[in-house]
Amino acid sequence: MEKKKHSNTDKGAAILFFLFSLLFFVLLARFIQLQVTGVADGQVLAVKAEEKYKQKRTIEAKRGTIFDRNGEVLAQDMPSYTVVAVLDPKMTTDPDHPRHVVDPEKTAKKLAPLLKMDVDEVKRILTKDAKQVEFGPNGRNISYELKEKIEALNLPGIGFIRDTKRFYPNGDFASYVIGYAQKEDKSEAAGKMGIEKSLDKYLREKDGYVSFAGDVSGFRLPNTKESIVPPDNGANVYLTIDQKIQTFLEDAMNDVEKQYKPKKIIAIVADPKTGKILAMATRPSFDPNKRNIQNYFNDAISYPYEPGSTMKIFTLAAAINEGVYNGNEQYRSGYYKVGRNIIRDHNKVGWGTITFNEGVQRSSNVAFSILVEEKLGEDRFLQYLHRFHFDRKTGIDLPGEAVGQIHYKYPIERVTTGFGQGTSVTPIQQIQAATAIANGGKMMKPFVIDRIVDPDTNKVIFKNEPEVVEQPITKETAQKVLDILETVVTSEKGTGRPYQIEGYRVAGKTGTAQIPSPNGGYLTGYQNYIFSFLGMAPKEDPRLIMYVAVQQPKLSYTETGAAPVSHIFTSVMKNSLQYLHIQPSSEQKTPKTKTKGIEVGSYIGRSTEEAVKELKEKQLVPIVIGNGQQIEDHLPISGDTVIAGERVMLKTNGKTVMPDVRGWSLRDVMKVAELLGLRPSIKGSGYVISQNIRPGALIKKGDYLIVELEEPEKWKERMEQEQKEAATKKNDGPVE
Repeated sequence: MEKKKHSNTDKGAAILFFLFSLLFFVLLARFIQLQVTGVADGQVLAVKAEEKYKQKRTIEAKRGTIFDRNGEVLAQDMPSYTVVAVLDPKMTTDPDHPRHVVDPEKTAKKLAPLLKMDVDEVKRILTKDAKQVEFGPNGRNISYELKEKIEALNLPGIGFIRDTKRFYPNGDFASYVIGYAQKEDKSEAAGKMGIEKSLDKYLREKDGYVSFAGDVSGFRLPNTKESIVPPDNGANVYLTIDQKIQTFLEDAMNDVEKQYKPKKIIAIVADPKTGKILAMATRPSFDPNKRNIQNYFNDAISYPYEPGSTMKIFTLAAAINEGVYNGNEQYRSGYYKVGRNIIRDHNKVGWGTITFNEGVQRSSNVAFSILVEEKLGEDRFLQYLHRFHFDRKTGIDLPGEAVGQIHYKYPIERVTTGFGQGTSVTPIQQIQAATAIANGGKMMKPFVIDRIVDPDTNKVIFKNEPEVVEQPITKETAQKVLDILETVVTSEKGTGRPYQIEGYRVAGKTGTAQIPSPNGGYLTGYQNYIFSFLGMAPKEDPRLIMYVAVQQPKLSYTETGAAPVSHIFTSVMKNSLQYLHIQPSSEQKTPKTKTKGIEVGSYIGRSTEEAVKELKEKQLVPIVIGNGQQIEDHLPISGDTVIAGERVMLKTNGKTVMPDVRGWSLRDVMKVAELLGLRPSIKGSGYVISQNIRPGALIKKGDYLIVELEEPEKWKERMEQEQKEAATKKNDGPVE
């Protein structure tokens, strides 16, 4: 029995020995295989080891910034944060310093007001069965200031994930020009509209990284090399848009939109000498920060429509250039027959027998029908339509440009094209064509991108240069057209009288375009038109050209379509001319022998006392802004020539306070606004009678300055009345 037991034990031991020996040889073979091949289950072990111990840190790059032509930021990347809450109790290792949300109810009550959420909703999120949660849209893209407020609450378990967001500091401002960029998932932002889209390849950034060997805690191991791939920041883009002129335009359009509630407003301001677009806006618009978009097209370049009588500018130019226009020649107004069709003047009956010059002033359709059919001839007129490039896109550097269509098949279409009906064009086509009138016959290609710059090296990657695309008319013709268009604004018979600007000579043409009906024909009704004006100033040497169109405004029966259009044109044009230091026409015509110019010196860095003394010696009026002892900036700038008695604004290094501008001209007010970075809003004309910022009040850049002006005669009467009242009070005082 004992022998049998030993026998079984020996067999068991032998089996175990065999199994352990087999396992040993298998492991040995596997070890040798791994040593020789370095591969396990198809995975390269060296790579897996590197993945485990090699640490990688992202170096964030920055999307390119978009600036206006003066370097003011229009779009930029800003740091943003996402609020997160850690709910997993296992994250807390020290009960005295919890790292998870301990009290959801207390946390919700403190956090909800800052995130602008309901307390119950925040509490619901904080009691989820999850390790970590976010708070939806209200907890994303929060500012650094809000992050600091939340951190100050010292709420356990509440933390932040850092990110960047695209920020547009001016909100609803040249939105269709700038466009917007948006992040998709966790990737970098991508341009979706406007410049953000068309220049995405330049603006887009690429993150860099640094990699190194590290331990399991993420710390770098000693005596190891690191590998750095630097970030590739996006290029900076400088536009031709001028922030101040764009602001003038946005404010005026907001006023008209609020008062008249039109279906559309389109406006463009350009430099006719270069083709630079200084301002461009449409309504309805949107805020790129909110992306509350109703219309995805930039109507200034993408909306072809029948322009109406602004087209007569180019018909007139063609007739003058061909030598077939005689302004003193007479014709019978009222109606004109083209085959079986009858063309009528806008008042239906005409004005009897009048000259062609008067026909231009009154915007007579009959006058221009005669010019096309009898004077020019339809074939020659078509050539000029091509010369002015109404048959093609301008090629402006914005996405989505459309092109109008010249309808020239039937005799009636050829004639009506001469006064802006039937054929369609875009606003930017009209701006481009009008540069030929304002620029001595040379037609300039419009553009909005001035240059693209590498932010790391300051190297200019791309630079736009003014380009003459055509010379459809001669310099002499352009001057004659300007002379006649000025009478449209100044003549008692002219349709452009509402577009007069005090101190400046304006040349331009009104337009009242019919709107095609979905049922055929045209819409009827007092308001169912696109009212427009295409104007240039100063007429003697146009520095600005502006097109404004307002579609279907809600007018009272005492108002004409010129009311909303002229409000935009006159305010923007006048403010812009003054902002650009373009002398009023009356001053330009003053003989130099009567007014001796005084050159302004350089006072930056000099003492306030010294600057004031020197200016007074030059018979100029120094206006000291601030209480500093040294001059930081001044207007007019060094080298400008002014006349005796002109105000010179001196900004000191002390606190910036508002001067008393009552009694000043608008030109002097604009100097203050430019020097201090204020946003001016002007009511009336003449001299200032009131200001919204009281004299002596502290001001900061970007504040609105609202001033009301009165005509010189009324202002003089007001001053005399105030002096009389002051004298009366003095005489009525107590007798000692």
